[in-house]
Order: sequence, then structure tokens, then C-alpha cells
Amino acid sequence: MRILLVEDTAGLGEAVRDQISEDGHAVDWVQSLGFADTSVKTTAYNLILLDLMLPDGHGFDFLKKLRAAGDTTPVIILTARDQVSDRIAGLNAGADDYLIKPFDLSELSARVAAVARRYRGNPNPLVHIGDLEVDLGDHRISRNGEPVELTAREWALFEGFLQRPGILLSRSQLEDRLYEFGAEIESNTIEVYISRLRKKLGRDAIVTVRGMGYRLNAYDH
Repeated sequence: MRILLVEDTAGLGEAVRDQISEDGHAVDWVQSLGFADTSVKTTAYNLILLDLMLPDGHGFDFLKKLRAAGDTTPVIILTARDQVSDRIAGLNAGADDYLIKPFDLSELSARVAAVARRYRGNPNPLVHIGDLEVDLGDHRISRNGEPVELTAREWALFEGFLQRPGILLSRSQLEDRLYEFGAEIESNTIEVYISRLRKKLGRDAIVTVRGMGYRLNAYDH
């Protein structure tokens, strides 16, 4: 997924960014609401991780503005404010989840995955596609009962196809899933990852539509 992290504490921001990146997501990290506002206007995010107390305002105001504009991007609030009234206010403002600092980074990963599944309309972490069984919660795949090992980047790319079953995805759409702003991307990077996925999931697992992009073959009819 492409994730926007809004957090002004350097140490925590770095830790969260590194954790989410290791999970295979592309993370854009900003440290103010001003930059967050610019980011959501220029980039389509799958999820926002939002701190509340920021140098230029309160996260609730940013969240309410998003929802008022019709933006339904999932939002997980990250905050040290642990009062029940604060959690209620966050949920009422349009948040999808609320995580109290300090938190375990593995729990954050699990919360991110759970929110993503809900928004895909499939809360069940087990998905069957052809001869593949995919555990979305644990990032595990088996093919004909045999485990398939994917790297974080390979998983992120494959998950992109899972989230858009049968839909043609362009190279730029796939690059957005893998890389944050400013990252240098080799011209054949996506082709390399597609080739690796085919070796692991089957030669016909992903179809190339020349000059347009790729789609997951298991959904073709």
C-alpha cells in the first residue's frame, strides 16, 4: 500500500516508517499538517497514520477536513492521549482505528493489515486464487500446499494485484505501491519483480498487456 505517515517526533517517525517499509509498503513521512494537506491533494493513499499533536495544529481538524471533503481514506490515529473521551472523539471524527503510544511496532503492522482488509471488503485473511492459498494476515502463500517465500517488495506488488482483482495495473501504479517520494527507480524494476513473481507463483500467474500494464491471470474468465 501507499501510506502517509504524519508524525513530528523524529525517533518514532523513523521507527514507524522503517517498520511499515519492511512490511512492503511505500511510506511518505511528513511532520506537519501543512505537508500532510499537500500530500493528500497530490497523491492517492491507501492509508494514513495520523499523530494528533502537531506543530501547526491538531490532527482531529485535519481528519474532519478530510471527511468533510468526502475523502474516505482509512485513518489510524497514533497518539499518547489515552483517555476514553479522546478515543471516542477520534472515532467520531472519522478515524478507523486508534493506537496509544507507546505501542509495539508489530501491533501497528497488524492494525494496518486489518484496516486494509476491511476496506477491501474482505475481513477474512485467507484468500484462494487458483492453486494459491494466501494468508493476508501473516503474509504467507502456499502453492498446491507448498509454501512460497516472497520478499517484502514482492509481497507488496502481489498484494496490489489482490486488491484490484482482474483490473489492469500500469507500471506507474505498481511503482507507487513500492516506492516513496524521491526514490530512484530503475526503468525495468517492475519487470524484474513481475519475473520473480512468475517464477514463484507460476509462469501464467500474471498477464502482460503490452504497452498498458499487468493483471492477475487467476481472475480471468
